[in-house]
Amino acid sequence: MAFPAPSPARPIRVLIVDDSAFMRRAIERLLTARPGIQVVGQAADGVEGIRMALELRPDVITMDVEMPKMDGVTAVAELMKTVPTPVVMVSTLTHEGTETAIRALEAGAVECVGKPSGLSTDLANVADRLYEAVQRASVARVQRRRGPLAPVPPRPAALRPPAAAPASGTPATYVVVIGSSTGGPPALTQVVPHLPASIPAAVLIVQHMPAGFTGALARRLDSISQVPVAEAKDGELLTTGRAFVAPGDFHLLVGRDRRLRLDRGPTLHGVRPSVDLTLFSVVDTYGGAASAAILTGMGRDGADGAARLEAAGGHIVVQDEATSVVYGMPRVALEKTRNARQVPLEKVASTLVATIPARTGR
Repeated sequence: MAFPAPSPARPIRVLIVDDSAFMRRAIERLLTARPGIQVVGQAADGVEGIRMALELRPDVITMDVEMPKMDGVTAVAELMKTVPTPVVMVSTLTHEGTETAIRALEAGAVECVGKPSGLSTDLANVADRLYEAVQRASVARVQRRRGPLAPVPPRPAALRPPAAAPASGTPATYVVVIGSSTGGPPALTQVVPHLPASIPAAVLIVQHMPAGFTGALARRLDSISQVPVAEAKDGELLTTGRAFVAPGDFHLLVGRDRRLRLDRGPTLHGVRPSVDLTLFSVVDTYGGAASAAILTGMGRDGADGAARLEAAGGHIVVQDEATSVVYGMPRVALEKTRNARQVPLEKVASTLVATIPARTGR
């Protein structure tokens, strides 16, 4: 994946917010060991972080999830109202930590990475992910939010079975693929909940996100959507009216038997999961009986798969520039296809549904 090239002449200015002095020092060491990063300040809680953001106007903020005085979710929401700044959440990979990180992404954060444990091997593993997340965040478009976040609609449990129930539905004869990266989690909350429970297709969601966070993302989407959403499992049958999220660090593929395959093969475009590989496998199995939406994100993942799907007779929808946090993946997909429909985020779900034949069958 291509990243903006920070330089000592114009470094990315970073503010670190974490209640642990040890972790603040560790994050600073990880970041400043790379070229083009300047740590301009450190804050011990969300309140101090907001004050320093107003004073220092950093390019990117790294934000802890669980802190005294003001937690990460509240701090992100307040930042988006007072001094909109790209935020990278640095979260413990616990159930509570990842669930809260997803809420912070909904509040306006643009990336999340797992918090290093402090062991030297773990610090080294996290270094690349943290550095890349800060690079991506530095080019993200964040907008001021006025007033409180819109309330999340109640889970329409009566409309569909729980996502954790065994997949015993009708094998899918049509597939919808949704691909996203930077800015994707909040975008997905504006798309997936608007897909009807009666959608005559299976839905595959490929979000560039580290292992440990995609389960929390799936649970969050499931809690607010009409379609049941769950993290995909190897060997699951692709069934109509269900949505499957690609687990972090696995490519999500569809086999000829219409069962899902989790693959740890090489990264593509520097990412795993890759939207392209999911789309390639969908075309191999379903031909043109599929639609794809390419949402906000850096790079070009999904563009080649979209072109191949369109050539097979499928439909492509891309998010427009005005509503994208990073207009990279949608732009390249639009350029690589002939008839992609470019729409604002709030129209992606309805446009996707309109591409699905009323009766699907093969």
